[in-house]
Amino acid sequence: KKLCTLYQAKLKIDQIKNRSRIGFTNGCFDIIHSGHIKYLSKSRENCDYLVLGLNSDSSVKKIKGNSRPIINEEERVFILSKFSFVDLIIVFNELTPIKLIKSLKPDVLFKGKDYKLEDVIGYKEITKWGGVVKLIDLVPGKSTSSIIERIKNES
Repeated sequence: KKLCTLYQAKLKIDQIKNRSRIGFTNGCFDIIHSGHIKYLSKSRENCDYLVLGLNSDSSVKKIKGNSRPIINEEERVFILSKFSFVDLIIVFNELTPIKLIKSLKPDVLFKGKDYKLEDVIGYKEITKWGGVVKLIDLVPGKSTSSIIERIKNES
């Protein structure tokens, strides 16, 4: 079972932290595509255990607008839990995952290269406890927003 609460995740990570490099990433992952898969698998290559903070439906709406998400959180959790490179999933309602990051204290925080290191949520915190932020290459032209635009333009 990969879906868990923050409390359950903390217990699990406390058990393995001394012998595993814990990674963390987050996002909406609405309409999962090859860019998501490459990003997540590349993240997992750089840690022993990957925790995914998944924006809840209400959080996605606040960030992306009322027409999103296209795929509801239950389905997104189901799909993401099938990937071997995702070890744990925590759904969160806030706009940012800072609460998860501060609580779990991962060793590596992953974001796409569309971010600057110092702009990544959790950058200041993770560097305080000796962790690092690693920016992962994105697949050009692959995004949920571009897929939605393509669908709109073809209808």
